[in-house]
Parts: sequence; structure tokens; C-alpha cells
Amino acid sequence: MKKIISILFILLLIVAGYLAWLIFGSATSFTDKSKFLYIYPNHANKTAILDTLGKENLIKHPKIFGWVADRMKYWNYIKPGKYEIKKDESIFSIIRMLRNGQQAPVNLVITKIRTKEDLARLVGNRFECDSLHMIRFLNNADSLKDYSLDTQTVMTAVLPNTYTYFWNTNARKIFQKLYDDSQEFWTKERKQQAADHNLTPEKAYILASIIEEETNAEADKPNIASVYLNRIEKSMPLQADPTIKFAMRNFRLKRIYEKYLFVESPYNTYRNKGLPPGPICTPSRETVDAVLNSPKTEYLYFVANSDLSGTHLFTTNYEDHMKYAKEYQQVLNRLDSVNKAKQSLQ
Repeated sequence: MKKIISILFILLLIVAGYLAWLIFGSATSFTDKSKFLYIYPNHANKTAILDTLGKENLIKHPKIFGWVADRMKYWNYIKPGKYEIKKDESIFSIIRMLRNGQQAPVNLVITKIRTKEDLARLVGNRFECDSLHMIRFLNNADSLKDYSLDTQTVMTAVLPNTYTYFWNTNARKIFQKLYDDSQEFWTKERKQQAADHNLTPEKAYILASIIEEETNAEADKPNIASVYLNRIEKSMPLQADPTIKFAMRNFRLKRIYEKYLFVESPYNTYRNKGLPPGPICTPSRETVDAVLNSPKTEYLYFVANSDLSGTHLFTTNYEDHMKYAKEYQQVLNRLDSVNKAKQSLQ
């Protein structure tokens, strides 16, 4: 009898040890550093989660997971979201993470984007909130009134940066963080600098967006800003080529021909005086500061340098401007001819 009891005790220890190994040992079945479990609100239930764990090959024993989850009462505390499951993590630690709603952070990295649709697509690729929800919010005049913005100026609240959220953050909360960051950027000092140029923060941002598309030459940006500010002061049209690309929604254009200047759009700064109604891209903070710190000059014109250095030549009179512009156009024409010749030989 004692022998039988001893055997049963040993078997019990073996079973207990095996069960402990299943619960507290490595439970993952993938070789990557980690994988993500997405729990959608409309699938936040036991059946859907166990099905996902199995189909996505996240853990070795979904049934054991379900058994442990029952005893940890996880099914009463399901929280939708994006969860990172690390390689060799145990069933116990996975369930505890899920039960506590410890979501993996999601970074929204904004560099230079041009349209509301671009922002919506970026959000849709990163969050449960799809692009349709985001664009509806950005186009909802009533919602934007809360931020003193409209459907044209809404993108002035978007500054390039890295923003961290949870995967299931909705469109309004995503925008709220962007807006809050822009409000922090617009300090009292910056607002005063804008006012000194007869600009609101939104208009300074719009002007910066044009300059962002004009050049990568940081040293030239303040002078380009001064050109546009001088034109505004003299009621001259800005005649900014990047606004034509935006008006046509053709950002691949390398040269702006005269035929393009007749496009009907409030963003066509050849046909309309003053700034366009909204930005044409998300400018860097440095470019916004270049506008705010632009010097007082007499410049009314600028053109790309014919040495193709990326810098610009600034002038106060139209005659000199046309001379430099002709030199630049001749260089571009020669390059076009060389490229066509190369293509014909291929």
C-alpha cells in the first residue's frame, strides 16, 4: 500500500511539475523576437482570442491558455488593444499582461506629409482607427470648431514629430495629441514674432509649408520668407511654384510650365493674392522658425542658382531676376537634352 501511495505521489509530482512547466515555462511557438496580438472590440471574447492565438501561431497550447485564463478570471477583464508577446514568455505572464491591459505603445512618426488624406492613411496603417474615420474627423467642421480650426487650416496643428499612443486610440484623441503639441510649440514669444510679421500662427505655418517645399537650403529659408512677406505687403501675388503642384495634386512635377499656371484653385498663388487657405505640407519646426526670424529685406524675387547647388539668388528688381532665371532655365534645358539623348541610346 505504501508503495502504491509513493508511486501515486511521484506521479502527482510529475503531473504538477509538467503543469507548472506549461503555465510558467516558455509558451510561445515563434522564433521572432516578439509578435503582436490584436484584440478588436468586436472580437473581445474567449472564442475569438483563443482562435487568434492558434491561427497566428502565437502560443503552443491554446487550450492550456484557456484553462489558465479561466482560473485567472481573465475573460471577465478583456481589454481590446495591441499586445506584444515576447519570445519564450509564459502563459501566466501573457495572461497577466492581457488582464492588466498593458498594451504595446504605437509610434506615429510624422515627417513631411502634404495632405489630410496622407495623414489619414498614415493613421490607418498604424491604428485600429482606419483612414476613413480619420479623414471624416479632419473634414468635420463642427468637430474642428473646438480647436478654432477649419477644414482648410486643420493641418496647421500637425508638426513633424514622433507621437506615442495605444493602438485603439480613436481619431479625436489622435488629433488631440497633435494639437496639444502644436500649442506647446506656439509659445508666447513665437506668437509675438508672428504678430511682428503681421501673421497669425496659422498663417506663419502656411508660409513655412511653402518654403519647406521650395528648398532644402536651410540658410536660404529666412530670405525666401522675407521675399514672400514683402510680396504680401505690396499686394503682389506670391507666385510660389509649389502651390501649383498642390493645386494640381501632382507632386511629381519637376518643372512648372506656363500652362499649369491657369489651374482653378484657391491654392494657385499665381491667380490669387496672399497666402493659400491652408498649408501645402507639414513644415519642420526649423522652417517655421525661419519664417518667424526672417530678416527685413527689400527682396522681391528669388530663383534657384544655375550652379545647381540648391541655393538661391535674391534680387530686388525684375530685370535681374529674369536674367538669373534665364540662366537657370538654360541649365535645365541642357540637362533635359542630355537625359533624352541617354534614353534614346538605351
